[in-house]
Amino acid sequence: HSIGEYVAACVAGVFSLEDGLHLSALRGRLMAEMPPGSMLSVAADAATLSLPTDLEVAAVNGPEQCVVSGPTDAIQKFALELEKRAVSCRRLLTSHAFHSAMMDPMLGTFRDHLAKVSLHAPKIPYISNVTGTWITAAEATDPGYWTKHLRNTVRFSAGLAELFCDPARIFLEVGPGQALTSLARQQPGRPKTSKVLSSLRHPQGQVPDA
Repeated sequence: HSIGEYVAACVAGVFSLEDGLHLSALRGRLMAEMPPGSMLSVAADAATLSLPTDLEVAAVNGPEQCVVSGPTDAIQKFALELEKRAVSCRRLLTSHAFHSAMMDPMLGTFRDHLAKVSLHAPKIPYISNVTGTWITAAEATDPGYWTKHLRNTVRFSAGLAELFCDPARIFLEVGPGQALTSLARQQPGRPKTSKVLSSLRHPQGQVPDA
């Protein structure tokens, strides 16, 4: 889910572990240098939202679940409008408006660093967050793709739909909590035979991880 694609790319041999760590740290540092912003989780189809010009869809997590990103004042105003229309929404605990125009000033610097990294065609297939389908060799080896990956909408729901085509797949969420597990279980069309599992408890959970 967004930064998780760096893990997939590293495992697939697109770039080395050292380069993956460097890019992840650089990405985070450059993002932190951008102006503060906010993100809003909205229980609605992204295609039905009439967004003001300074807000964008940062992620499509399900047919009725998306995330909107942009300046904090615009997010607050939009949240009030949604509440008036009885559309459920909640602010996410983020410091910046990721996957929005507020990230644009860092894109050139990030792309310059990407141009110095040795990129290879993936040896293991994985799903692209940018397209919501299988990554191609051309995309994985293009610095421009990884720049778009930082900026464009995360197509998580489309990626799940692609993976659900194989009913025998097992979905394991790696990391604390069950955010992606919950989103996967809510997807319409999920085969009853597919298993969706979490690996670590929610930070406030009382159940031992073991």
